[in-house]
Amino acid sequence: MAEKIRRKIIRIDEEKCDGCGACVPSCAEGALQIIDGKARLVSEVYCDGLGACLGECPRGAITIEERVAAEFDEQAVKNHLSKEEGTEPQPVGCPSALMKLFDKQAAPAVEPAESSSMLTHWPVQLALVPPAASFLNDADILLAADCAPFAYSNFHRDFIHNRAVLVACPKLDDYDAHFKKLTDILRQSSPKSITVVKMEVPCCSGLTYMVKKAMALAGKNLPLKEITISARGQIVPGN
Repeated sequence: MAEKIRRKIIRIDEEKCDGCGACVPSCAEGALQIIDGKARLVSEVYCDGLGACLGECPRGAITIEERVAAEFDEQAVKNHLSKEEGTEPQPVGCPSALMKLFDKQAAPAVEPAESSSMLTHWPVQLALVPPAASFLNDADILLAADCAPFAYSNFHRDFIHNRAVLVACPKLDDYDAHFKKLTDILRQSSPKSITVVKMEVPCCSGLTYMVKKAMALAGKNLPLKEITISARGQIVPGN
């Protein structure tokens, strides 16, 4: 049994953690895993307490504390990593990376009529949209996760009509840059409302969190609606 000493070790605030998995690959010792939708410390002996994972958490859920814990064991880490390398590779952390296969639906007997695009402006990527773009002024903004239009078949018809569209991914994009851009948009364009359409994976909640944080910083209190789409393209009840 590993000796217990007073040392620095990470602490995970489960209330703040949304299970996005951004911290997992940053831990070279493999001390972190996503278990039951939350980041967990697999074993105290794997954590060196240096905190390489701290800066990767968009929620600030990981901190360093000093407490009595099992001593860091470098050999145990090597054994742990060698076992991990010998297993079948699995998606790291985020449930959005989990592969799923769906049954194909039968094709309709008659081809559906071609629908028109509801998009009224370009660009749509949040990173490319100027904060003072004319289409944002006094607009109802739709902030959509990158994957949502692919999952929801009637995305244009049900969500884009009469809205200014912004598209972003809270996991793979530059979160800080998006947060700054959204704050600038709220300050410079004075939109009327924001609707967030996100996927049903924990990391996607970062979009709504980003909007709330940007509104607070910009001193705006806009009507905010959140719509969640399942991987099968259905609106999750309660939205």
